[in-house]
Amino acid sequence: MLSLVLPLLERVGLIILLANLLMNSPYYKKLMYHRQERFAQIVLIATFSIFAIISNFTGVLVTDARQIDSSAFVNLASHASIANTRTLTIGMSGLIGGPIVGLFVGLISGTVRFMQGGTAPYTYFISSIVIGSASGLFGYFSLKKQSYPSILQGATCGILMEIIQMMCIFFFLPSREQAILLIETIALPMMFVNALGTAIFLSIILSTLKQEESARAIQTHDVLELANTTLPYFRQGLTVESAYQTAEQIKKFMRVSAVSVTNQTEILAHVGKASDHHIAKEAIITDLSKEVLKTGEIHVVRTKREIGCSHPDCPLEAAIVVPLMVKEKVVGTFKLYFTDASELTYVEEQLAKGLGEIFSSQIELGEMDNAQRLLKDAEIKSLQAQVNPHFLFNAINTISALMRFDSEQARHLLLQLGHYFRANLNGHRNNLIPIKEELAHVEAYLAIEQARFPERYTIELKLDPTLDEVQIPPFVIQILVENALKHAFIGRKTGNHVSVTATTKEKNVTIHVLDDGNGIDPEKRAKLGHEVVPSTSGTGSALENINRRLVSLFGQESCLHVESSTKGSHFYFTIPVLVKE
Repeated sequence: MLSLVLPLLERVGLIILLANLLMNSPYYKKLMYHRQERFAQIVLIATFSIFAIISNFTGVLVTDARQIDSSAFVNLASHASIANTRTLTIGMSGLIGGPIVGLFVGLISGTVRFMQGGTAPYTYFISSIVIGSASGLFGYFSLKKQSYPSILQGATCGILMEIIQMMCIFFFLPSREQAILLIETIALPMMFVNALGTAIFLSIILSTLKQEESARAIQTHDVLELANTTLPYFRQGLTVESAYQTAEQIKKFMRVSAVSVTNQTEILAHVGKASDHHIAKEAIITDLSKEVLKTGEIHVVRTKREIGCSHPDCPLEAAIVVPLMVKEKVVGTFKLYFTDASELTYVEEQLAKGLGEIFSSQIELGEMDNAQRLLKDAEIKSLQAQVNPHFLFNAINTISALMRFDSEQARHLLLQLGHYFRANLNGHRNNLIPIKEELAHVEAYLAIEQARFPERYTIELKLDPTLDEVQIPPFVIQILVENALKHAFIGRKTGNHVSVTATTKEKNVTIHVLDDGNGIDPEKRAKLGHEVVPSTSGTGSALENINRRLVSLFGQESCLHVESSTKGSHFYFTIPVLVKE
């Protein structure tokens, strides 16, 4: 047994070394976050197929129970078998990539093994396909949870895959005596090596991703600080002074070589490397920035040629260029530059994307402050006054706290915060918006609130997708849901349920917001929606605002109705089905 284990461990070491080199590559780190995507699966199939082919050609030759040869083999004699790490690589491909990746790697590896020959080579072709499919099934459950198997689960799977290999040998080898002899020789060493190799392989992936998440947590925390710091600058608009102050803060908080901010035609500020030729108040000089201004899409490049700077001695090797958007129009860019392309990782890409959302919202908020004409009527101004000024600070504190233990959730909430403020801005510019936009606003709000108070509320949004484009006044559902969360469950920590539903009749749609809270005092209920109702928990002015807008837009038949009992409250209104052409 020992004479077979040691050579096999050497082969496993080669595969582990290759895996370690790959996981230190920014490309493969990013790939591991998108394993479900078709392109990522193709790359995984190619990568693990190469590993499996290497395993086939670097196996340990077994001619009988006593003779073992550790040379590399391309072709095998008809009486020979080979012990290798093929099962390990096929099993890992399935665990990481799922059924499709496992099946294709098994098919490719099995074909190569069949071409090598030896005793009944079709046995190993069959076993490769079965192992790829079985390990892919294990991987499928992890993919559904967007996670990886634990090290113990991986080792167990490694043993099971090797048992499948031994069963195939037992059933498909022509000579039962030869099959039993071969199994007695290789079964235990192969199970041990396969379990160990799978565990080490998984530990490399898990530890690498954990380090990446830790780095992301630290940087996301800095980004939240950065969002607070840059708020007063970007709200002044895209000027040379505000751009320079913002670039200084970005350079301070993020691990970058240079930061640049532009408007549509010129560089407003450049801080860091290459500032000798990337000069403020001069025309934009890189082809990359011009392309982002044209397309409105984030661009990530890792070569000088792709940056497109005409200066011969420019030290910048990689860049992330993020468009700054106002009213779906590109008004400028902010750029993160790197003198070492390897420093541009998936973390920087995601953080830059989140910052783009926040900065665009800040600029748009600034334009709203400086141009009251964007507020189309007094009703919207009144509604804007209802937005709780503490919401932003509560959200930032919540996300900061999450950095310590769930950086992925914190990144998600950072993006939701950007979506929330963007929806606020869009709503302030329009009297009517599609229901799907209103629901996206509600979901962004709920994502942050439920992160602040996990398991306190259960929210159901059950609206027919066919109503997505129906026009509705902005904020009406969001305010009703927020009203329920703030006032319906006072004194209750759990068992709080809110549902949003819609019913249609002829050419009308009725929106319902129900809660199972404590109910509303009958005297106050009669006044809600019609006048201000002072109380210790609020004034009711938001509900009055909603009712006035509904009546103004659609008539008295669309007024807000309120029903309540000790079992909860029911808010609803009916509006005509209008779809914007």
